[in-house]
Amino acid sequence: MRELITVWRRSTAAELCWIAPDGPTGIPVVPLLWDDRPCVALPLAHLAAVDTMTSGTAAFAVTGERPGGAPAMVAAGRVDIRFDLEGEGFVDHLLDQEAVKYPPTRLRSDSMMARRENWWWLARVLITLADVENVRELPGRSRPEDALLVRPDERGTHGRGPRPDLPRVDVVTAREWPQDPGATADLWERGGSPLEGAGEPAFAFSHAHSPDRERWERWHRTGTLIGEELRVAAGAGGPTAGLRPFGVIERFRNHRDVARRCRRGIAAAESRLVDSP
Repeated sequence: MRELITVWRRSTAAELCWIAPDGPTGIPVVPLLWDDRPCVALPLAHLAAVDTMTSGTAAFAVTGERPGGAPAMVAAGRVDIRFDLEGEGFVDHLLDQEAVKYPPTRLRSDSMMARRENWWWLARVLITLADVENVRELPGRSRPEDALLVRPDERGTHGRGPRPDLPRVDVVTAREWPQDPGATADLWERGGSPLEGAGEPAFAFSHAHSPDRERWERWHRTGTLIGEELRVAAGAGGPTAGLRPFGVIERFRNHRDVARRCRRGIAAAESRLVDSP
């Protein structure tokens, strides 16, 4: 666990994976620490995703290529989910960390005036790894075609029996990533181990960002894993080596869109508080 915390602290990009009611999924995140525990602070634009974290467990992974060929890592276990709609916990404990790792946060919060103007960016959902059930080393993603493969731990990989609520994460690659329903992607686990899919639902994804991090985009494929094949049900996007920064107009539109989605998420979360007994 100590090694994971070190990796998590030093990384600027990571992944959060979980088993949603409709199947495994995952998103790129900024890795933060709350009292030396891996944590992420999702803006309320991600409220719909948070609503699918019903299993109470998740996997926190760092799979990007690391200096010196150091291994990637993943830890899975029970999570604590807290809504910080006023942003007090985020500002007091996590803002400085995120501002160092994620330039858009620095731009939106580097002064009291900026924080008042971008108040919607400070409201967060704080997701912390509360209890660790397993920690594994992984081969890192070193090519655009590399991806995380997320699926339920149906085989009890970690010696505790089947855990369909717990995500298993592997790093895989493919020569092609077709996205048409019914297509097949032949996968290779980057460490050379067989995947041995048994028809379980699977979600493959990766992500890339521009140098200024204003653009951070995920591509994914969802489907069924049979043997070493992912039988695709749906997908979006595709591997890319990197993204160019937004132009001036694109940056304005993106900022406006992010603000709109965050405000909408905050309003929805606040309405639940009003409606609750």
